[in-house]
Amino acid sequence: MKLHFSPTSPYVRKVMVTLHETGLLDQVELLSGSGTPLDSSQAPTATNPLGKVPVLLREDGRAIHDSRVITRYLDSLSGDRLYPQARIWEVLTLESIADGMLDAALLMAYEWRLRPEDIRFPDWVEGQWSKVERSLHAIEDRWMSHLAGPLTAAQIALACALGYLDLRNADRNWRQHAPQLAQWYARMAERDSMIATAPPAV
Repeated sequence: MKLHFSPTSPYVRKVMVTLHETGLLDQVELLSGSGTPLDSSQAPTATNPLGKVPVLLREDGRAIHDSRVITRYLDSLSGDRLYPQARIWEVLTLESIADGMLDAALLMAYEWRLRPEDIRFPDWVEGQWSKVERSLHAIEDRWMSHLAGPLTAAQIALACALGYLDLRNADRNWRQHAPQLAQWYARMAERDSMIATAPPAV
């Protein structure tokens, strides 16, 4: 298999953590390639018309994309442990919350990294951050019990989302909104898979 990736993409990190946790890493060749909405020249548009990473080329050459699709596919190859059927709807819902936090944080990053300063929209940025805050509070109030027990895809997604907040929004101090979640993340961040996939600080 081959994986189009970017080392700073939190969606790619979800896949990379999954590869480590499932023992499939040595079966995948990494292909550099990424882009932004303003420049897709290096993006894998031939395999994903959306121009986004990650994209996984299966052994037969066919491509699948979107991190949730890829992680579920990898889990199917390795024993279906990360999406346990007994809790499948909770796992998928929590994974969706984590990915929604990532979506909001990425849009914030695009605003200040790509948009010229004189046309930036601070209220829109704050609107995106409010999604993150609401998600943090919801997880803190209702989802902490789902973070205990065996590793799931939802835990991987959430850890990668929190890691991305540290990378791009450290000044927001998400931990003040979710002290229990912060303790959980501190333990999760010590896993070998998380250490090995930590993004460069750029």
